[in-house]
Amino acid sequence: MTAIKMLCLDSAAIDFDKQLQARLAWDASDDLEIHRRVLDIIADVKKRGDKALLEYTNGFDGTAFKAASELELDRAALQQAWDTLPSTQAIALQTAADRVRAYAEHQKLQSWQYTELDGTLLGQKVTALDKAGLYVPGGKAAYPSSVLMNAIPAKVAGVGELIMVVPTPRGETNALVLAAAHVAGVDRVFTIGGAQAVAALAYGTESIPAVDKIVGPGNIYVATAKKLVFGQVGIDMIAGPSEILIICDGQTNPDWIAMDMFSQAEHDENAQAILISNDAGFLQQVEASINKLLPEMERADIIRASLSGRGAFIKVGNLSEAAQVANRIAPEHLELSVAEPEALCEQIHNAGAIFMGRFTAEALGDYCAGPNHVLPTSSTARYSSPLGVYDFQKRSSLINCSAVGAQNLGKIASVLARGESLTAHARSAEFRI
Repeated sequence: MTAIKMLCLDSAAIDFDKQLQARLAWDASDDLEIHRRVLDIIADVKKRGDKALLEYTNGFDGTAFKAASELELDRAALQQAWDTLPSTQAIALQTAADRVRAYAEHQKLQSWQYTELDGTLLGQKVTALDKAGLYVPGGKAAYPSSVLMNAIPAKVAGVGELIMVVPTPRGETNALVLAAAHVAGVDRVFTIGGAQAVAALAYGTESIPAVDKIVGPGNIYVATAKKLVFGQVGIDMIAGPSEILIICDGQTNPDWIAMDMFSQAEHDENAQAILISNDAGFLQQVEASINKLLPEMERADIIRASLSGRGAFIKVGNLSEAAQVANRIAPEHLELSVAEPEALCEQIHNAGAIFMGRFTAEALGDYCAGPNHVLPTSSTARYSSPLGVYDFQKRSSLINCSAVGAQNLGKIASVLARGESLTAHARSAEFRI
């Protein structure tokens, strides 16, 4: 097997910025043919409802459903999946769920208000969404961890009804996914997937209720459909390839760092794993570890393609410079594998999740640490945050003017409204003076 030679960038190079941007670049351009096909599917489901949904589901998933009522799994199926899990899986799933729920409980936003001296009340009312939809990949590509990460924050937020859609190609279900839905408290589960499932959740059919927000990962058709229904419903995000950025001072076992890079590179060929260090010799050690460990990996070909096409080593002068580079990259996952991670963390402003210390593998966050693994990618951590309870809550402003408050505020509103030539606004305020 040919050895991997990692691309190594030096932050001191004159063209470092150009080289870095070239490595970070990812072609997220829309496939116009996919876009057109998804638009057609959405329009068809919107128009024909269950009939279109059945046709697409049977056609794409190789199923033979005859009535829309067959698409829903009852609670007994979820309970059975949970009851028949091997004990090791059941314990792991329950423990992960408990940790995700405990973390989510700390995220709940609370209503608040205050009263001014003239008796005017101002505040904010926080309420949960009425209905949310959760898309879960089906068949062999099953991710029970994603069920927990998406469903539990919604339930902690108080969402009235959580509806999960999961395709079952050729009737194939995944017991862990259904068990995770049971543990997370999912209310209803439909065996549909693809763009047609997103359309059904967005617009509703005779059998599937329309929701207020759609969350969860999916393929290019699902991602495109989520883009196209945004506005009709809310969505969590449009996720790009998985990313990991590691800052290491050269004192961590290089095998650990190599495997941490593998943990994201194995997702797909477009995933990105980058290591930053102030120790050039350590970068060489990690490269040796990569080539030593790669033949052992089941997904070696995918890892090789990812590291060769999008991976990189970056040599910096010191850890503060490493933090500056990390802030420019704004990674999905950031490991601070250094002696004093808390101090370095103070310098980090842009990252989806920060894993501090030599013993904190990113993989722990994927499954059971507690914080959500649905994170901003493609540098969007510059302005967005992990999925959380707050994504399933709305905030309404509260204003209750006293008679005196209406006098005072009315005069100010009148001046500003007339300055904008909106006289009805002005008079509406003036009537109460």
